[in-house]
Amino acid sequence: MKLRHWCVPQSATCQFILEKPPFFQPKSTFDRATHTVYRVRTYSAMKPHGLPAPASTQRWSSVPAAALLLLPVALLAAVLLVVYPNEFALQASLAGAAACGDQGGVTERVGGDVQAAPEFRLLIGVLTLPSRYERRHLLRMVYSLQQPEVAPRALVDVRFVFCRLGSPEDRILVALEAMRYGDVVELDCPENMDNGKTHAYFSSVPSLFGDRAYDFVMKADDDTFFRLPELSGSLGRAPRQDLYYGCMVPCDYVRGWNEYMSGMGYVLSWDLVEWIVAAAAEIKGRTDGPEDRTLYSWLRRGGRGKNRVDVKPAMYNFPGRHPCSHEFIPDTIAVHQLKDDGRWARTLRYFNFTAALKPSKFYPMIN
Repeated sequence: MKLRHWCVPQSATCQFILEKPPFFQPKSTFDRATHTVYRVRTYSAMKPHGLPAPASTQRWSSVPAAALLLLPVALLAAVLLVVYPNEFALQASLAGAAACGDQGGVTERVGGDVQAAPEFRLLIGVLTLPSRYERRHLLRMVYSLQQPEVAPRALVDVRFVFCRLGSPEDRILVALEAMRYGDVVELDCPENMDNGKTHAYFSSVPSLFGDRAYDFVMKADDDTFFRLPELSGSLGRAPRQDLYYGCMVPCDYVRGWNEYMSGMGYVLSWDLVEWIVAAAAEIKGRTDGPEDRTLYSWLRRGGRGKNRVDVKPAMYNFPGRHPCSHEFIPDTIAVHQLKDDGRWARTLRYFNFTAALKPSKFYPMIN
């Protein structure tokens, strides 16, 4: 049997012309041009009844139906992979983290980059007065500019701590700081320096920041400049338990029985902060007096703070005649008694603190 076919343009119907069909019921078609009668059978291109489909139809029918269904999905996935590569990377990393979840988290993702988790977390509580707006502004700049050098190793949070706000002016102006920076802490105590403010600070930290929020907690004065990279390097080598860290005084002689860390800035490990909260009944009535010496008396009576780390001469007072004073040294951790802008400027100049400033036509005299 010989088969010839033709298709009507823009139609889904093809006609197959048969010579001597053995089993079809033909219809007669008369060609007026040639005066020839053809016997034909008309078929729908979509419903071939036993006859071979045209060549193009055969090629498509040989492809499995499942492959045709999956083709749009594969194309969509390819487009998403090209347009949103980071999302696929994130999913892969999350899957890997889930597979290794029993090993503990040692990395974290920040801004799309995987970074190592910090070795430790430090809270610096700067005890200050509500009215010292300019000093807080200076300290914010000084400490925030050092954060990039510290971040790979340690997480360092700085908070400005004072007692209840009294004046209407402070309530408004400190509220602006809270709205803009979110780094102020108001304690439930009357404003003071040596009558329980330090105790109120340490005993409030766990309830304010949460259980085990930090590895170390520092109390610092607002006239102390800390070099955060040097501080974090030193704390990284210190014990994480029962730690009492700072500049031990007196500086000019060894007393032995009553040596304590200077109030310029000292660090307690988290377990000691928790102990201060738990020992509230024993400490009650013993919070008045020079705050640094008073805190040491709590530790001594409770048999705590046995891991003492005295970092003299890296922590000292501004150069002068005080026994704890000496000239600036390169490996400085902290300088105390920066009472005015002149002392701050001299200290920052020695440590070349503004070296990263880029030249600009807008401030030629600074450069």
